[in-house]
Amino acid sequence: MRLQLPAPIRDPLLGAIGRLELSFDVSLSIKRVKRYGWIWRRDWEYAVGLVLAVFSLSVMAQPLLFKVFLVSVYTLALLIPFTSQFFLPATPIFSWLLLFYSSQFIPKAYRPHIWVSVLPTLESVLYGANISDLLTRATNPFLDVLAWLPYGVIHFAAPFVVAALLWIFSPPGAVKFWAAAFGYMNLTGVIIQIVFPCAPPWYELREGLVPANYRMRGSAGGLARIDAIFGGHGYDKTFSGAPVPFGAFPSLHAGCSTMEALFLSHFFPKGRPFYWLYVFTLYWSTMYLTHHYLIDLVAGGSLTCIFFYYYLAKMPDELRHPTKRPVQPYRATPLTNSIPLDEESGLPKPFAHHSAGATNGHANGYGGWEGDDDLDEHGRSDAESLADEAKMYGPGGDSGGLPRPGSLQREKSAQRRE
Repeated sequence: MRLQLPAPIRDPLLGAIGRLELSFDVSLSIKRVKRYGWIWRRDWEYAVGLVLAVFSLSVMAQPLLFKVFLVSVYTLALLIPFTSQFFLPATPIFSWLLLFYSSQFIPKAYRPHIWVSVLPTLESVLYGANISDLLTRATNPFLDVLAWLPYGVIHFAAPFVVAALLWIFSPPGAVKFWAAAFGYMNLTGVIIQIVFPCAPPWYELREGLVPANYRMRGSAGGLARIDAIFGGHGYDKTFSGAPVPFGAFPSLHAGCSTMEALFLSHFFPKGRPFYWLYVFTLYWSTMYLTHHYLIDLVAGGSLTCIFFYYYLAKMPDELRHPTKRPVQPYRATPLTNSIPLDEESGLPKPFAHHSAGATNGHANGYGGWEGDDDLDEHGRSDAESLADEAKMYGPGGDSGGLPRPGSLQREKSAQRRE
């Protein structure tokens, strides 16, 4: 029995698969790196990630061989073209996960004071009451399961679902922006939680306003009732040993769900009511299960909006206006031995915008965040290069009547962008 997918699903899926780089030749990646170069205004994010990775590995209380193993596996994944197209865009997410795990090993002498009363005080001042406390006064098994599904199940699967939908049905390159916005939002949130630790609602219910210390264990809060329903101890063990037990502010549950809703609303606007219904249900569940105050949710959602609109402004036109893009039927293309400078297109970056027929210097979202395929080896744009050559050769070209080196190519590139 053969399963036939409908054409609206089959064609985009085949197109996405056809864009994959299938080469395992490490030399191609080495050539890619040499041709890519390094420009600070474009690649500073990788430098920040490297610094945080070195810090995380330094404080991590694991054997040296384990740390070497992690670095070796990640480096090998970047060198192999097939795996690089997945691992390089996911670098911000790996940085976040590594810092989150390693934060538990930061020496207690260097950790900041834990704020116990700040969040409930802000809650009462801003909203007139402790909203999370009001939501926990009436509990029952039905509400427990209803809160558990978005908080403890859908939350962990949703990022992969969103990435798959973007990869298959959105214009090429959308997944890279999703990974960057999602990863850096969570990374920033964890940094805030480390430098500004705050006790969540379960601490107030368990300890009152007694000062907290880092020897205290975390708590599953309302999720302990889920353990009781299913007869297990999974959530109790998980949260009692959480790397950041006092990471209530900002809520990354709220941040993740808001980021998912923003990306899905942007690329697939027809389902907008369902996306935001999930977001508000998860917001409620975080307070009902005593893991966050309302102020935490507002902070998490605000942090997400900052990163979403930052990366939205960096997207090429076909990603900023995806609903205006005509649907292209799938056409199989033969594999080549080109040097892929982009992890998704598998095409050399200097030629990607020609082959895709794009008009903005990006191959349907391929290429660097800053249109780096239009920069020369010195990091200058075409306009800057032409201005420098005008000073050197004069307005009429050189004395022999020959065109200035590279001027024809840059003039054509500038005309394309106009």
